Amino acid sequence: MGKNNTIILLQFAVLAIVLTMVKEATSIPICNIDTNDLEKCRAAVTGNNPPAPGPDCCAVARSANLQFLCPYKPYLSSFGINPSKVRPLLAKCGINSPPSCFSGKQSE
Repeated sequence: MGKNNTIILLQFAVLAIVLTMVKEATSIPICNIDTNDLEKCRAAVTGNNPPAPGPDCCAVARSANLQFLCPYKPYLSSFGINPSKVRPLLAKCGINSPPSCFSGKQSE
């Protein structure tokens, strides 16, 4: 009976390790941010009246290479982000000079 418990415990440990590896593997670094960190901003960029971004979200926004993020703007919705809500989020986080793709100005 003790041997069976050891095998079950070992199987559980292996499963836990595999699940941890899968979770980490689903995270993709893009533009100086980890795609899992986008979750910190989800509430502030979804819905009709999103709440103000929190400090964790603003930290993600400030660390992002926003110019590099521009080509990915059409794909933000696949991460649950409404692209039209990004500019207000950036302003609320004190980012007053966003790249043209998020500022509404046409790039030259």
